Amino acid sequence: MTEQELLAQPAADYMNDAQQGFFRDLLLTQRSELQERISGEFDALREQEPHSDPADIGSAEEQRQWQLRLLEREKKLLDKIDEALEQLARGEYGWCRETGEPIGLKRLLLRPTATLCIEAKEREELRERHQRAI
Repeated sequence: MTEQELLAQPAADYMNDAQQGFFRDLLLTQRSELQERISGEFDALREQEPHSDPADIGSAEEQRQWQLRLLEREKKLLDKIDEALEQLARGEYGWCRETGEPIGLKRLLLRPTATLCIEAKEREELRERHQRAI
């Protein structure tokens, strides 16, 4: 199924077997690509050679820290993908965890790991902004 075929389906077919299969394949593909990137980053970190020049050492350490932050972000995304796959297995994927309403196909195509509908996500962001302001 293509994205156009997915979006052309009637609203009553939301999260039917075909749609769940589409998102399962999408999530598994993203998971595989992410695992390859993480593996490549770990290999690059292992292959870094130590430098004797203090300026090179500082620069290499800064790059290493940047790579570690990137790996941390990618690991979090991998966890979110695994969580989305678990939701699919339980039949809960595509439904807002706060309201129980459909998240929407367009939103899931943009962010397949979304767990909140747009309205709930906006409320969450407002709460977070309010908490930071205090």
